[in-house]
Amino acid sequence: MSYNPSPSTPSTPSTRPVAEPADVRYHRFKPLNVGRFVIWTAFALALIAAPWIFTSSLALTMLAQVGYLIIICLSYNILLGQGGMLSFGHAVYTGLGSFIAIHAMNLAGKGALPIPLVLIPLVGGLAGLFFAVLLGFVTTKKSGTTFAMITLGIGELVASMALMFPEFFGGEGGITTDRVYGKSFFGISFGPAIQVYYLIAVYCFICTALMFAFTGTPLGRMLNAVRDNPERVEFIGYNTQRVRYYAFIIAGFFAGVGGGLAAINFEIVTAADSVSVVRSGGYLLFTFLGGATFFFGPIIGAVLLVLASVLLSELSKAWLLYLGLAFLFMVMYAPGGIASLIMMNLRLARFGKLKQLLPSYMALTATALLALLGAAAMVEMTYHLQLNAALGPNLPFMGFTLNARAFGTWAGAGLLFLVGIGLFEMCRRRFVRRWSVIQEEIEHAVKRGEGA
Repeated sequence: MSYNPSPSTPSTPSTRPVAEPADVRYHRFKPLNVGRFVIWTAFALALIAAPWIFTSSLALTMLAQVGYLIIICLSYNILLGQGGMLSFGHAVYTGLGSFIAIHAMNLAGKGALPIPLVLIPLVGGLAGLFFAVLLGFVTTKKSGTTFAMITLGIGELVASMALMFPEFFGGEGGITTDRVYGKSFFGISFGPAIQVYYLIAVYCFICTALMFAFTGTPLGRMLNAVRDNPERVEFIGYNTQRVRYYAFIIAGFFAGVGGGLAAINFEIVTAADSVSVVRSGGYLLFTFLGGATFFFGPIIGAVLLVLASVLLSELSKAWLLYLGLAFLFMVMYAPGGIASLIMMNLRLARFGKLKQLLPSYMALTATALLALLGAAAMVEMTYHLQLNAALGPNLPFMGFTLNARAFGTWAGAGLLFLVGIGLFEMCRRRFVRRWSVIQEEIEHAVKRGEGA
């Protein structure tokens, strides 16, 4: 499910049969797209079954966060992946949607606003849409680097307003609420976390389906063209600024929906966590890691965002360092993100070549883990000496106890890292040679299929 527009077809029908590439025939089902139906059914079943598989309260909290972050990351990818618009201020529309939603919940709790809780995310979405209409016209006047700088400036502007308008933003403490108000919705009070999760899951599925449908609309296709060749789009008579503006409004609406769900989930909204540039950077980072050029890439990014912010941050104080290194290596060696790696291997499996690379993958994984183990040991010992020196030289690491002041420990970690790097490089070169041969074989097979 890539965002790349499909080739145009001739307007005049032809009676001459056209041969399809071999890798296209595998995905075309008539009259029903069975593959797409299976994928969406599996996605719905995964949302339904997830809390019954991961039953702890921590897992339920993480699943709820994954649900609304999927919506936010997908909305951001309308700008980045589909429109090529690098935004540093997407948290503005998510955060303002959260604030409007939580104020609406407080008014509804007092009886001043007759809005049930199930519609509060739509209030957040309308708020995000309103601010996208208001700010997006100026923002989308320019593209490229200028657009990115404008979004950064707007993000800083809104973040600085948090202390200027404490009545709306709640100051440093933020705004709190109680999501249990009014009459229950078909016997559901939304007090228990499991009920809130299923509310988020329903919105997650609907919003994901709507955003996927948007990619196939004329506006979505034209947004692809504006991303790839804006000069040619203007030449054929389209207003590129207007196309970007409409997409910006749609992204703002879905970002506000995600913000409204976040307000319901946590029952508190603070400016530091909602409208900051750091939050916008997180959306950018994990959308890119997941894979901005594929529709399902931001879904992977949302899962990684929750795992990093909840689990990895608890395991190590150096989690931001590990995250930065992962982003660096992904930019250098897999700019398409995790989704691109998945699609490349699915292509290998389609042509029956994946089994030939499994030994190489296992060797690469083992040697990479060896190098990572040595590097992580040195990083953790450095952080321990800088931050926890008063607790003594010993620290637990992967089931072992390391002495951060012993030369032998540092020498062993360094040796492990160097050996792992050396073996990894040997395996990588062998893998690259094998990969090139397999890609040539696949290209030959595709050409034979086209000529059949």
